[in-house]
Amino acid sequence: MKTKYLFGLALATVLFSSCSEDMLDRINKDETSKSPEVVPSKFQLTDAEVSTAYSTVNGAYAWYVSSYTEQLFGTGNNQMMKAELRNTSETASSTTFNNEWNSTYSNLHNLYQMIEKCSEGGVDADKTDLLGEALILNAINWGVMTDLHGDIPFSECFKGISAPKVDSQESIYAAIFEMLDKAQDCLAQGGNHAGEQDILFGGDTDMWSAFGHAVKARYLLHTYGRNNSVLTEVVKEAQAAIDGGFAGCYLDHFNGVTADNAWSAYQWSRYYIGSNKTVDDLMLERNDPREPLYNANVLGEDILGVPGDASQAKLVEALNEPAWLENGAANLAIMSESELYFILAEAQALLGQDAKVAFETAVESSVKEYFAISDEDVDDADVQNYISSLATLYNADPVKEIRIQKYLAQTRGEVIETYNDIRRINYTDGSYPVQLKNPNNTSSVGNRWPLRLPYGDSDVVSNPNVSAAFGSGNEAGMYIFTENVWWAGGNR
Repeated sequence: MKTKYLFGLALATVLFSSCSEDMLDRINKDETSKSPEVVPSKFQLTDAEVSTAYSTVNGAYAWYVSSYTEQLFGTGNNQMMKAELRNTSETASSTTFNNEWNSTYSNLHNLYQMIEKCSEGGVDADKTDLLGEALILNAINWGVMTDLHGDIPFSECFKGISAPKVDSQESIYAAIFEMLDKAQDCLAQGGNHAGEQDILFGGDTDMWSAFGHAVKARYLLHTYGRNNSVLTEVVKEAQAAIDGGFAGCYLDHFNGVTADNAWSAYQWSRYYIGSNKTVDDLMLERNDPREPLYNANVLGEDILGVPGDASQAKLVEALNEPAWLENGAANLAIMSESELYFILAEAQALLGQDAKVAFETAVESSVKEYFAISDEDVDDADVQNYISSLATLYNADPVKEIRIQKYLAQTRGEVIETYNDIRRINYTDGSYPVQLKNPNNTSSVGNRWPLRLPYGDSDVVSNPNVSAAFGSGNEAGMYIFTENVWWAGGNR
């Protein structure tokens, strides 16, 4: 979309009466900065990696969703309090996620430019490794946006069209798989044109390839409700990621002094996050060694958030909180090692295969990560004893315990994927094993647990296609309580 600056009245009269739109574009051009065409693609890669990890995956999308999944408790007598109480003016408003909507589309624009430059005919067409890396990040960002919002502007974006159409989630998912397959072809050609500008994998195309397989396994599993035969491919992609050496994708460049991770920075500035009894009960039932880290009394009040409790939601700097929030140097996960093994374990179990090794590896990885990001040590023997103690639960119902343990593991920050799991599993068989207990999830007028997130205000007010999808009057945004996304059985 072309940006038009505000001119003084007299000057505007002259310009708009005598200048073409092309001339206005030249007038509005920033002459002090280099144009995207001449910026080396490797520098755009760094920006894309930071934006993906810090804003899209671990920003306000995740903070709000953590209340919806009951992995954390919304408190602080402001925005997160309203989320905890399922206040519709907060949950369904187009302004709530406008910043993340804009920043993610900005990141996608950056990736679009990078992909264009690295494709045939572009100035960096010989840098196929950078193209493969950009395609994987592109797939992740589009995946997050459509998983959270459903049908969104996609195919006409960044092409000079002032009001891009809204594309179906089904078509976007098809494009995501095409991106990931093309990325593998590009990465197979080798090369390292990113070097230290690649702050995720240092330009290692083998690691990027493994990451791409892991991401594809994730998105394939999302579509299980629409295609029950996809599980074999999920196992294949997950195993390819493991064989390729995937050990997680993390942004790990924080020091806790001058640079804090997104979760700690948010907590220290707002204190809107507390520990939730839903998670704590599951941990206590299992004598989970992570429980003291999750339900840490760092503020001295020793109060655990009860889902939907209005009085607790209004408290400021009073609730227990996860210990890792006190470690600003903790990494941010784009996709953890444990998530990959939980994906593999669930697919194997659903296929009737032996999933025990994948399950135990996932739990071990998660427990060690909890302690690492909380800046605490853990004894290997304690980890193995905990895994052994889960044998009875696992043997009784492998799929159920795999899903519960994934829920606990992703409480550390990967809550968007938990939100996806809840909707996916409830559509496929109605059996998500963690009971959500917030009484505000329903009201006298019906469901108040969001089945998706509302569109960003910038497009609601400027793009007629998005505005029509968002709705108007009393019905504006209310579709989020009634209409599932495509892979969860909906039509939009």
